[in-house]
Amino acid sequence: MRSRILAAFLCSTGAAFAVPPADLVLRNGDILTQDPSRPHAQALAVRDGVIVALDEAAAALVGPKTKVIELQGRAVVPALTDAHAHLVNLGLARNQVELRGCTSAADCAGRIARDRHSRRGAWTLGRGWDQNLFPGAAFPTHAALDKLRGPVWVRRVDGHAGWANAAALRRAGVTRATADPPGGKILRDADGAPTGVLVDNAMALVGRAVPAPSGAEIADAILRGQELALAEGLTEVHEMGIPLEYTAVYARLAKSGKLRLRVYAFGAQDQAARLFAHPPATAAPGVFFTLRGIKLYADGALGSRGAALLEPYSDDPGNRGLVITGEPALEKLSREALASGWQVAVHAIGDGGNRSALDAFEKAGANPERRFRIEHAQVVSAEDFPRFARLGVIASMQPTHAVSDGPWASSRLGPERVKGAYAWRRMLDSSARLAFGSDFPVEEVSAVDGFRAAVERTGWSDGQNLTLEETLRAFTAGAAFAAFEEGWRGRAVAGMAADLTIFDRPAADLVHARVATTVVGGKIAWQRR
Repeated sequence: MRSRILAAFLCSTGAAFAVPPADLVLRNGDILTQDPSRPHAQALAVRDGVIVALDEAAAALVGPKTKVIELQGRAVVPALTDAHAHLVNLGLARNQVELRGCTSAADCAGRIARDRHSRRGAWTLGRGWDQNLFPGAAFPTHAALDKLRGPVWVRRVDGHAGWANAAALRRAGVTRATADPPGGKILRDADGAPTGVLVDNAMALVGRAVPAPSGAEIADAILRGQELALAEGLTEVHEMGIPLEYTAVYARLAKSGKLRLRVYAFGAQDQAARLFAHPPATAAPGVFFTLRGIKLYADGALGSRGAALLEPYSDDPGNRGLVITGEPALEKLSREALASGWQVAVHAIGDGGNRSALDAFEKAGANPERRFRIEHAQVVSAEDFPRFARLGVIASMQPTHAVSDGPWASSRLGPERVKGAYAWRRMLDSSARLAFGSDFPVEEVSAVDGFRAAVERTGWSDGQNLTLEETLRAFTAGAAFAAFEEGWRGRAVAGMAADLTIFDRPAADLVHARVATTVVGGKIAWQRR
């Protein structure tokens, strides 16, 4: 109290502060600091984009020009991060037909027919279908889309399969004579003709015929995606597997000041040589775009049966999924990345894909300092869980996947193998480091959905739930560590960047909260009206 009175007196008399006043003060709330020595604070002060004080010391820094936010008991979380996202794809998807929730091929076709805007040149584009919601969980065929005008190309919800009509197959030159590419599969009818669905690397056969988005479209997509992310309280996203054409647009937006969300990016695997020819960037408080890593692919996705499994799918005997990049190539690329200073993140979903990635990492010289990452780590065999901690591999996981995949995961994996699926508790108890995200636009852009999925684990009764505190750590300090940022963000302590998310209710009800205000670098980047 005396410190507040002194500050008020100095302000009223025009006397100089021994310490300059804060630019921003949050007070009378519950700040979940992620600092084990001081888990909670009631007030926080920010100056020049940096947290400078907590509690009474923060309250004492209110000056005549300080912006004060009265929290009224609401929760504040530092450095809320989505550690696996696709921001450009999120923005681009807003200009495509939304097929999420379609219950049949005819339902999808009807949505596409009613849409008049989702075109790029002659092509109609869409995303979000999931055959698991269709009658019999059967993959669709091009016949359902053949009455639509022009070529149609729509991606599955996970981005690991595409569905084309006959016009699109003709444009792309895909016929019964077209061979399956390595790491890809063309679904065929009984006569060997393409059905219209292409999985993983086979998608490129059609995708290369679709006109690429222009630089202006990419910039618009980034800015659209940014607004959606900020509105969900995110202060940083880890942008996964983007081509250099996208990174150039990001750099321009960051230089112009239009990028208000921190973006930590991983380049695309097929541009590895170009990436490794230059040193990576380093994330810093005043930098909003950082290209630091490369994303590699071990396998495909579980929903389209492209995830590589050690044993065949329980609901598709004889199919072990797809190997996108074999272990020798993963090891080679990992060695090259390390030699040039780049961080490595490998997409691995099946237990076979995860083992291949771990084996490659071990041979490449993995250790905790190098911060290798496995993205998703959805299905892991029992003997491989301890290897994450031993090799210092970060498990970059997405809690909402367990909720979305829950209705059919057991049928894919069987009763024993599913025990190693989406196993956050088992991963954490093995001493592995966790970093959480959403994989949007595969899932919705919502960290709160991730909180709820990890804490409540709806649809599962296997004890793999986390506490709210453990979940928040993975979305904050864990994600910061996964980006080599733990020295300047991830916790609400003095000296850390003022990346803060203010919710509309106390921490006890955070799994049902809405975002009230998002602060990035000490500036209000988004505020609910």
